[in-house]
Amino acid sequence: MLTIDLDKINIKDEQVILDLGCGKGRHIHKLYYYKKCHVIGLDLSYDDLQITYHGFEKYPDITGDSKRQFNLMAGDAHKLPFPDEIFDRVICSEVLEHIPDYENVIKEIFRVSKKGAKIGISVPRWLPEKICWILSDDYHNEPGGHVHIFKFKNLKKSFENNGFLYLFNSYKHGLHSPYWWLKCLVGVKNEKNIFVNYYQKFLEWDIMKRPILTVLLEKIFDPLIGKSLVLYFIKK
Repeated sequence: MLTIDLDKINIKDEQVILDLGCGKGRHIHKLYYYKKCHVIGLDLSYDDLQITYHGFEKYPDITGDSKRQFNLMAGDAHKLPFPDEIFDRVICSEVLEHIPDYENVIKEIFRVSKKGAKIGISVPRWLPEKICWILSDDYHNEPGGHVHIFKFKNLKKSFENNGFLYLFNSYKHGLHSPYWWLKCLVGVKNEKNIFVNYYQKFLEWDIMKRPILTVLLEKIFDPLIGKSLVLYFIKK
């Protein structure tokens, strides 16, 4: 289940796309098969990059199309290992909340993006995230955890101040917020709670099956308590 809507950044064949903070490959796997592009995934975690790579091994591209390529690399978002204005599209999903100096990362995204490049950014939404912080210190108070709770206006302004033009925003994963509130209540590292385990199985079932009932529920709950805030920009 993607957080960034790839249709909204108008990806076209032969573009070069950066998935900044690609993690275990949720977006980059979809990007690779979405169009005939060159996709690059960068993450600080080498272990996560290995999982991403094995995902490509599990679902190989059997077309042999040379226009469809991927690269994975370990790197720091504060100093991206790329020349200026190389990427047609950039996505950065659930990354900035982990980075103290996130403004510097926005400057780097601007630097490596071509003029007219479209950008998809997502962070935890203010209210669901604030509730998690109130319910549990363990939710965020650990190495590599969340260090920011973003308000929409402030994050939008940060990107605009660094040369991006705001397009629109949306909210995603309305069914996920109650799951995380429940985890925070019983202990985020409590793997034995029956209610948490059943809710997790429900979410996994939803991701795999996408029944019409949960699709409709998401349309209701995403604007109200969506776990993620998604913003779309274009480089001026």
